Amino acid sequence: MNVLIVEDEKSLSHEMEEFLTHQGFNCDVAFTGKSASEKVFVNSYDFVLLDIGLPDYSGFDLLREAKDGGSDAAFIILTARSELDDKIKGLDLGADDYLAKPFSLLELQSRMQAILRRKHGLKNNVFDIGEFEMDINNRTVTKNEVLINLTKKEFDILHYLAINKNKVLTRMQLTEHIWGDIMEDDYDSNYIDVHIKNLRKKMGTQGDIEWLETVRGIGYRVNL
Repeated sequence: MNVLIVEDEKSLSHEMEEFLTHQGFNCDVAFTGKSASEKVFVNSYDFVLLDIGLPDYSGFDLLREAKDGGSDAAFIILTARSELDDKIKGLDLGADDYLAKPFSLLELQSRMQAILRRKHGLKNNVFDIGEFEMDINNRTVTKNEVLINLTKKEFDILHYLAINKNKVLTRMQLTEHIWGDIMEDDYDSNYIDVHIKNLRKKMGTQGDIEWLETVRGIGYRVNL
């Protein structure tokens, strides 16, 4: 999943970037409102972690601008301010949550996972996908307690398809979600197809995966 960290305190932004990257997120960082505005306009993000007190921009204005522009990213406001009015204003503008500094990175991760559960109608971080069980926290897929040995990219693709079950996702959507910037050095146009093939091969040895469908000329769908 793609995350934009908008924070002018560089030590904190790098700390969040390192932590979330370790958790499997693709992270971009913006230290100014102008840079953040450009990134939100050009890229697709699952989360924007937004500091209100930017040196050149009001975080509230950036949130309003992003929502008016049709961004469907989940916004979590990060701020040293604790006034109730700021919290209400942010939520009224479309923020999904609010976290006052200083905060625990583990709490940040938990809040992000809670937003994902609400957004996709999940009750917890472990859910069934066909005959298999997917554990988001531990990043594992099992069948009758037998671990399916997936790579990071394979897990990310399956996870994204699973939380968007019954929806067709194009190869471009999957590419942007998994790689972030599609111009990364390790990107190749047929990577999605290769990873889907590997998923079918690995999971197919343990159970039925006919629910992982190819939609000809478009992309893929988990049909459950």
